[in-house]
Parts: sequence; C-alpha cells; structure tokens
Amino acid sequence: MESALIIGDSGGIGGALGRELRGRGTAVTGLSRSEHALDVTDEASVEAALGALDGPFDLIFVATGALEIGGAEPEKALRDLTPTALMNQVALNALGPALVLKHAQRLLPRRERAVFAALSARVGSIGDNRLGGWYSYRAAKAALNQLMHGAAIELARSHRHLCVACLHPGTVQTAFTEKYLDRHPSVPADEAAKRLANVLENLTPEHTGGFYDYAMREIPW
Repeated sequence: MESALIIGDSGGIGGALGRELRGRGTAVTGLSRSEHALDVTDEASVEAALGALDGPFDLIFVATGALEIGGAEPEKALRDLTPTALMNQVALNALGPALVLKHAQRLLPRRERAVFAALSARVGSIGDNRLGGWYSYRAAKAALNQLMHGAAIELARSHRHLCVACLHPGTVQTAFTEKYLDRHPSVPADEAAKRLANVLENLTPEHTGGFYDYAMREIPW
C-alpha cells in the first residue's frame, strides 16, 4: 500500500497501525478527535475533515470506537439497558464509520485496488453470541457490520477493485479494554497492528463485504 488514511490515529490501535504501516513504507495521514476535532458522529465534522484531503488513498481504516461512553459500562443484564447508552453506542460505533465511508468515496481510487476497513468486534456477531449481555455494544457492532456489508455491495458497482471489510483485532491491550483484560487473552497494540496490517495487505475485492478476524478467518454474522 502506498498511501493510507487512518481515522482515529491517536488511539491505541490506530496509532500502532500508523506506526506499522509507516514501517512498511506506506505514507500515512491521520485524523482524530483529540488532534483535529474530528467527531465521527457529527456529519458536518466528517464532511469538513475529509473534504480538506486530497486522495486517492489505497487504504482508509476507521479505528474509532468505545466500549464505554459517558460512564456507561457494558450491560450485564437486560435490566441495565438504557436508551441513552444504546443510542450513544450506535452513534459512535456504527454511524461514525458509515459517515466516514459516505464522505470518503471520492478519496478511494476507482481503477486500482483499495481497502476500506472498520474496526468491528467478534461480540458483534449474532451467530457467535453464546454469553448474552453487553447489549448496546453488541448491537452497535452488529449494526456496523450490516452498514459496511450493504455499502460493499453498492460500491462494488462503481469501485470494482475495492474491498470493504469489518475486522476484529482480538483483545488488545489499550485504555479501551484496560478494565476487561483479565477476562480474555490479549496482545499489545503493536502486535495487533502487525496482524491487522497483514490482513489488510491480503484483502482483495473478492473479500468485500466480509467480517474477518486478525488471522483473516471469517466470522459468522
């Protein structure tokens, strides 16, 4: 990949992926809330930030997201579900990446291979849900997967060499997951970035619309 745009490059995974790609010779442009006041839940903010860029980018990677928003932790039971928590999760983890893709279409090449990928999570899989709980986060990631899958179908008509994919990075040691690391095996952000970069290098138009983990294994919807 010659050029990449990372949305959320100040975060643990986004920052690590930027370093990894630069080490592989890719020119990386980053946008984030903390450094560029980019709010992916605000369409005017997304449109202004992406409108100021010149493409094309071989890779656009959306690394934004949150497990807790406004102090609301993942629900342990249905009685913990609140409208505010659910809507906040959907806005950031599903709508945000979709708005980025909406306004990033002009930055993607039409005649060369390109990848648009968004960070999803295995817990967003309906078919793989065996534990329940985490209602808002699970629903938001499932919504993200549907949005990206639908966009992949549409964009295949205009960008025949594009792959739109949702990626599960595994449990990564970042501030995002700090409170939950004792429950799952985890890897440092730099290791997760290497694995994600390998997947990104191997995605082709034949993979568009798919949901894959860090080893490029397909995850059920």
